[in-house]
Amino acid sequence: MSRKSYLEQACEAVPEFKTISEKFFRKYTIAGKSESCIRNYLMQISKMVLYFKCSPLELSIDQMEEYLFQIRQNEKPSMSSFKHLVYGLRTLFAMFKNEKLYLALPPVSRNKALPVVFSQPEVKLILKTPKLLKHRVLFAVAYDCGLRISEVINLKITDIDFDRYMVHVRQSKHKKDRYVPVSPLAVKGIRQYLETSNPKIWLFNGKVRGQQISREGIRHAFRGCIKKTGISKKVCVHTLRHSYATHLLEMGLDIVSLKNQLGHADIATTMMYLHIARSNPKAGFAPMEMLYNHVLR
Repeated sequence: MSRKSYLEQACEAVPEFKTISEKFFRKYTIAGKSESCIRNYLMQISKMVLYFKCSPLELSIDQMEEYLFQIRQNEKPSMSSFKHLVYGLRTLFAMFKNEKLYLALPPVSRNKALPVVFSQPEVKLILKTPKLLKHRVLFAVAYDCGLRISEVINLKITDIDFDRYMVHVRQSKHKKDRYVPVSPLAVKGIRQYLETSNPKIWLFNGKVRGQQISREGIRHAFRGCIKKTGISKKVCVHTLRHSYATHLLEMGLDIVSLKNQLGHADIATTMMYLHIARSNPKAGFAPMEMLYNHVLR
């Protein structure tokens, strides 16, 4: 039996929150926000509802500040939960015209810390460590195409263009589609994986055949892989995407092409990687092709 989500628990504990969360979800979806963004905001608001056992609209300023203080004290340095809660509450209070609580919310400063990245030898070690071919291919595709974890989960077999060596990333963050190059080496791995695992629709199946792999399934496999490699850096699956961007700049890709391959809405987000690597202009490509200096076309 699967464990109930924080949202489900909060709606059971505070029935009026069900109507509030449904309106929040509907409004945010209409506004074109990504599903992962909505889910993160609602999860953090739901935790607050469970803590106080009341609607977030009924909180006092002191209660809200007490809860925010606890999160900020306990979740350094990234404070992602803190940020998601503040952004979510800001939208919620504006939606229900609760000006008093809206004005009491703190500003959230942009995180200026540079991301941790893997070295190229570390990437090679990660890609050969997993016992299962499925996990080796999954991490290879995530790195070689610079994909977010949600993009890996939503990849279908039909999204892989084996002839043109391209991957179609559909309706990702900011509701945008994009094509990204994939190396011949990664394509070879995908072909082997398809022959042995025979997935039907989704490129990477979960425990139940025919269903997508879960976020926690990917994270669990990645944590196990990192533990086996002995890499001591504080990393997560998203570190593969940071490494992708950094390595492409070091390999010569220009910043505009990198922005397009990453699917960033604003080039200012991409510029962060210039502080980690130097770049020289070169046409778009996938990094494993140069990482292994091996062309199979």
